[in-house]
Amino acid sequence: MEPSASGLAARGDLRSVLPFLPVVLHGGALFWPPAAQESLRALALGPDVSRVATGDVLADALTDLRLVLALPALSPRAADGLALFFDDLLSRVQARGWFAEVVPNLARLLLRLPALLEDHYDKATDAASGLRILASQDAGIVHLSQELVAALLTCALFCLFPTDGRAEASLPNINFDCLFAALVHNARQSQEQKVRCLVHYFERVTDSTPTGFVSFERKVLPRRAGLGGVTYPDVDAWMKSSSPLCQFRVFSSGFIEDEEQEALEVDFANRYLGGGALSRGCVQEEIRFMINPELIVGMLFMASMDDNEAIEIVGAERFSQYMGYGSSFRFVGDYIDSKPIDSMGRRRTRIVAIDALDCPTRLHYESSGLLREVNKAFCGFSYQSKLQLYTKLFELPMI
Repeated sequence: MEPSASGLAARGDLRSVLPFLPVVLHGGALFWPPAAQESLRALALGPDVSRVATGDVLADALTDLRLVLALPALSPRAADGLALFFDDLLSRVQARGWFAEVVPNLARLLLRLPALLEDHYDKATDAASGLRILASQDAGIVHLSQELVAALLTCALFCLFPTDGRAEASLPNINFDCLFAALVHNARQSQEQKVRCLVHYFERVTDSTPTGFVSFERKVLPRRAGLGGVTYPDVDAWMKSSSPLCQFRVFSSGFIEDEEQEALEVDFANRYLGGGALSRGCVQEEIRFMINPELIVGMLFMASMDDNEAIEIVGAERFSQYMGYGSSFRFVGDYIDSKPIDSMGRRRTRIVAIDALDCPTRLHYESSGLLREVNKAFCGFSYQSKLQLYTKLFELPMI
């Protein structure tokens, strides 16, 4: 069933995100601009036709693609980073396979992007889970297939997302140009290792298309009473609550991402989802985004978090093994994610992004700072199906 022309054009969810996508809406359907489509078709035919067989030529091809999309050329530093990685840092065997097989397959995936988006909106009939910009205080969920996620991440790799208006909308950078630019004159090998994780992801998804789903939810703890649930508790509400903590277990060793039991896994986040994942950062949040690259897609449409907000992502697949932290971070090989699948087709990996106060000094020990941090965690840990339990916690009437 194809979405009707008038139906697709009338969708508010699509209209909100369309300025930030490289495709265009015309006559009720989504398309690549003709010149961009021709460039992608050439890339899809492989290096014998496209002549894209090295990093520096790939950078030229991406600049040409950006120009036909009315985007500026890649920065010289980003172009140098692409050439450095694919021509010098990657082995000749892997580079040969990348340009002969992976790049053409990625181009074919991008050619399917309009159809994948139309299918997505067709299935998100009530717009409740359709791809859209989730601005601050806009609670909601976006439910994406892993194939669509892979296509969107390919747009980021090829640096094809428009950037105008993103800062004004409090959206983080999503293109990979800064990631590659940071490779140049960078003594830290961790930057190279981050790119290796992402290259491995693209090799995996072009070899075998993933078939599951990933959901991205903006969770908001309202500051004023609304249609239901708990509002932002004040200090007095917490002081008067006599409800005990739920049962929990403490593990003294191991890593969050290695926990086999279903659990809520915390991303110690920047208020801009992903933090420095696509630039020079390489600590807890950035590492998680490298080994589970599908998390990066949330950076396309999730605006920065306010004090009463958190972001929960369910279903992101892990693709890489690693060792180290910060400057010692290293990609060490493939990872096969064996987490079970839920009824919505998502892996039972539930990650919640919660940002702490930035350089709080003494504020952490003042009541306002403590309240902010407790409520931020409460928002992140809350589960919609248990709203009545939370209401009882603060002995508040259901609105």
